[in-house]
Amino acid sequence: MNRTIIALAVVVSAVSLTACGSSTGDRAVSGAGIGAGVGALGGLMLGAPLEGALIGGAVGAGTGAFTSKHQVDLGRPIWR
Repeated sequence: MNRTIIALAVVVSAVSLTACGSSTGDRAVSGAGIGAGVGALGGLMLGAPLEGALIGGAVGAGTGAFTSKHQVDLGRPIWR
C-alpha cells in the first residue's frame, strides 16, 4: 500500500514538473528528461527502475508536448 502511494506521488510530481521551454520540442524533451528521472526513482522503490524510467519519460514527453507555455511554464531551458 505504501509503495503505491509513493509511486502515485512520484507520478503526480513528474506531471507537475514537466515541460520548460516555449516550443513543443523543447517542452517534450525537458518533460521526457524530468519524467524519466522521477520515474526511475519511483520504479526503484517498486523494484523496477528501468520500467519506471520508460513510463516516466513517456508520460513526461507527452505532457510536455500536449501542454502550452501558458498552462505550465518553468522558464527557459538550460540548453538555450
